[in-house]
Amino acid sequence: MRALKIAAAAEVLTLALLLLNLATIHAQGVSSLVGPLHGTAYLITIAMALATIPTRARWLSVIPGVGGLLALSRHPAG
Repeated sequence: MRALKIAAAAEVLTLALLLLNLATIHAQGVSSLVGPLHGTAYLITIAMALATIPTRARWLSVIPGVGGLLALSRHPAG
């Protein structure tokens, strides 16, 4: 469960960085670096939620950006 929390936090953090970059300087290098990290964190969050959360809350993880945190908040042990 700890790894899922880390992946969900990374997903939100990288999304925030992408949006901040878009709203400010829109540097291509930042997008090129953080974009794939966000995608990877998103996929890891979905895979880990589907594997570790036994309730229907695991399907919340497919919501881009905050899905992992939503799934964790709905899970009793989260």
